[in-house]
Amino acid sequence: MASKGRRELPDESFYVDGNMEMISKTGSFVGHHICVPLEGVAVHINAFNFPVWGMLEKIAVNLLAGVPAIVKPATSTSYLTELVVKEIIESKILPEGSLQLICGSVGDLFKHLTCQDVVTFTGSAKTGRMLKSSPEIINNSIRFNMEADSLNCSILGPDATPDTEEFKLFIKEVTREMTSKAGQKCTAIRRTIVPENMTEAVIKAVSERLKGNVIGDPAVEGVRMGPLASKDQVKDVKANVRQLLNACEMVYGDLDKVEVVGADSEKGSFISSMLLYCKDPMKPSEPHSIEAFGPVNTVMPYRSTEEAIELAKMGKGSLVGSIVTGDNNFAKEVVLGSASMHGRMVIINQECAAESTGHGSPLAHLVHGGPGRAGGGEEMGGIRGVHHYMQRTALQGSPTTLTKILNTYLPGAAMKEDVIHPFRKYFEEIQVGDTLITHKRTVGEADIVNFAGISGDFFYAHMDETSLEGSIFEKRVAHGYFVISAAAGLFVDPKKGPVLANYGLDNLRFIQPVYIGDTIQVKLTCQRKTKKDKREGQLDQGVVEWYVQVVNQKQEIVALETVLTLVACKEQQA
Repeated sequence: MASKGRRELPDESFYVDGNMEMISKTGSFVGHHICVPLEGVAVHINAFNFPVWGMLEKIAVNLLAGVPAIVKPATSTSYLTELVVKEIIESKILPEGSLQLICGSVGDLFKHLTCQDVVTFTGSAKTGRMLKSSPEIINNSIRFNMEADSLNCSILGPDATPDTEEFKLFIKEVTREMTSKAGQKCTAIRRTIVPENMTEAVIKAVSERLKGNVIGDPAVEGVRMGPLASKDQVKDVKANVRQLLNACEMVYGDLDKVEVVGADSEKGSFISSMLLYCKDPMKPSEPHSIEAFGPVNTVMPYRSTEEAIELAKMGKGSLVGSIVTGDNNFAKEVVLGSASMHGRMVIINQECAAESTGHGSPLAHLVHGGPGRAGGGEEMGGIRGVHHYMQRTALQGSPTTLTKILNTYLPGAAMKEDVIHPFRKYFEEIQVGDTLITHKRTVGEADIVNFAGISGDFFYAHMDETSLEGSIFEKRVAHGYFVISAAAGLFVDPKKGPVLANYGLDNLRFIQPVYIGDTIQVKLTCQRKTKKDKREGQLDQGVVEWYVQVVNQKQEIVALETVLTLVACKEQQA
């Protein structure tokens, strides 16, 4: 997240969101959006199964937003969180006070919260609903983000028969999600949805892999699955399995017996992996409403794509659904049919399997959360997650005023011309709004012919006037890329100076044609500046974004672009 912040966020204490909105006829009154940090604290109440990762993925975004955090881990595993927080504080990588830890009960914490604070919760839907309905949360309109355990599913495509690579991938994914962290993951697969004619093959294959899953002390060589987090968790899982058995049958595992290696099955919180089978999953509610939060999974057959989609949605909202198939048409139909009930969907086939992060791995780049039972929240998602800890405010005013506030040049704002060419200025000397209005250049037939010869672009509209009938052009038109190249020739200062290199261009648009005999001119304006991190062996530098308008002899805009240059800093010249 720090890396994304360096690349994608500005050198400001605020974030300019989206583009300027034209809300007046002449453009003298415009609109824009700005995001500023909330002036409160992010309170993260985390579940027992993610004492470290759950904390880090949340504080990463609130710290980028400029908001401090209070972390409240689950009591049963809080000692791990405490150890990590101590290491973080001792390392001094964060500003003092930006990370605080509360272990044990929340106490009266909520009574001290205001509308400037944010509460996030990860855990059971029941506890989440209780916290979300707290009077302080409701009365102060406090932002509350919930990520709850859900009945996630994985769907096997009808093309993925037992002789295919996709079938093997599916079996591997299902068993891994059952046994990883002893199935105590909010993203674990709870419902395995398979074609009816492959039910037996799937049950047999999963059972075979589970037989090789040695349970016991994780420190012992060969052990693949450890205990649950506590004895209470064992009781809870068993109680939920008994309810599931009202609608399902046990096809692998034992509710009361478990063989363990290097440990005492009675003293430890061990439990057997259990695979259930629901013959007619469209009827009973238990498999779609009861979650055994451990190494438990239910196989459900489907008879058609429509039925598979319906089963996927019967979980009433999940964090993740996966599809294992080599048939892209099936994948498309299932995604579009069931995405409304899933926060994330992963499609796995032999093309991507080697690098796939799998069903149960949320990623910082992508949103994590889901609708309905999954809590209705959303976290992470790259820079999207940062915005959850900021206030988005609409601004209205003149382009010049908003340019000053946002420190970003807006079209129509006042320009500042200088006798010094902007490319002769160092990074610190350039100001937003600094403008160069160039001399002019008339486009001739030779320009078009020569550019066609150099580029190899002999498109009819440039070269053949007899073919223009019925086209959008009145006569032979200059290449758009010639216009941009000629524009660069007008605004570039050729001498060696602070500009180190062209860094690229963005938002290129060709607004209207440039014909033979038209005269073009450029208005180059500093739109935004971003300081780059200094790397060993490199000059201290920054990126300057230039808003470029190419106009014709009537002062009509013919092309727009944003040109980026690397510009040296002056500090190192002393």
